[in-house]
Amino acid sequence: MIAYVTVGADDIAGAKRFYSAFLPALGYLSDEGPEGLSYVLPPIPGQSAALPDFYVKPTFDGGPASAGNGAMTAFQATTQQQVRDLHAAARAAGGADDGAPGFRAAYGPRFYVGYLRDPQGNKIALFSSNPEEPGRDD
Repeated sequence: MIAYVTVGADDIAGAKRFYSAFLPALGYLSDEGPEGLSYVLPPIPGQSAALPDFYVKPTFDGGPASAGNGAMTAFQATTQQQVRDLHAAARAAGGADDGAPGFRAAYGPRFYVGYLRDPQGNKIALFSSNPEEPGRDD
């Protein structure tokens, strides 16, 4: 199980605008401290912490942050409309479109996804595979 994902950012304020445009809508709580941004899912009473946590921080070595080539973090939405809405909100908050929301021939018939780049260039996916919604071939 993945416990947390961390991406680097040189502009924490810009990263906050971008991630705050969609992560709260997916249930994440946010906190900002001297070490950057933390986004966590609220715990469910009687269960261990919901994972993974997502962190946006300046680099530990003090060098410039850079996006990983081939690295991507995906966040699950509940519906195709939510993917579209959050993709648009993230773009309006400083993100760049890296693939408009829709179905992809290379993935399963219910995998609906939109891709973004955060202000630092990190690749983000917003997806839904809700079995209650029409699929690619319906």
